[in-house]
Amino acid sequence: MRGALHSHLLAGGTDGNELLTAVTGAALIVLLAVLGVTIIRIGSLLWMHLFVGLLLIGPLALKLASTGYRFVRYYTRDPMYVEHGPPEPTLRLIGPLVVGSTLVVFASGLVLLFGGPSARATWFPIHKLSFFAWLAVMAVHVLGHLPAVGRGLQADYGPAIARLDDGAPGRSGRALALASAIALGVVLAVLLIPQFGPWLHYHFLHHQH
Repeated sequence: MRGALHSHLLAGGTDGNELLTAVTGAALIVLLAVLGVTIIRIGSLLWMHLFVGLLLIGPLALKLASTGYRFVRYYTRDPMYVEHGPPEPTLRLIGPLVVGSTLVVFASGLVLLFGGPSARATWFPIHKLSFFAWLAVMAVHVLGHLPAVGRGLQADYGPAIARLDDGAPGRSGRALALASAIALGVVLAVLLIPQFGPWLHYHFLHHQH
């Protein structure tokens, strides 16, 4: 019984880690596409921009955790991860840029959210410039990982007939981790809805004409 539970939730090894990273990336692609729409229609979708931005924190934290775990295990010479090999050279090269720009974008966004419109003069340029830098490195990152994302979705969420033994070991644990990360993001966004008020009021006053 205990072995079966471990297999469903915690097994998978390097392949499981790669699948978790891939399916989390797929969720992020969808959420980032929604965020992109809110930027294009920021006038009417500012509230959604704020909500989705906060929701993204959960899946992003999971993505950073899964890739960070692989990084640590590989560079501490864990035999299983050394045998699995490192990521592609280009993706390894831009990895620090992805992490750094992600942290700056979301940290500056949180400062703006809590600081209110009075923080706009200082922090909005930082948020905007870091967003464009983040968008550039993320485009390369996403394109480089698209094949892995497709394989991950097929392995964990494809038709049951295409999976053996209900998918790769640890599938239930990966699904639970992703669902928990999204739920965490939703809870965070809901709890911080009161912080939206000053920004929505500011936007209304400056765009009502």
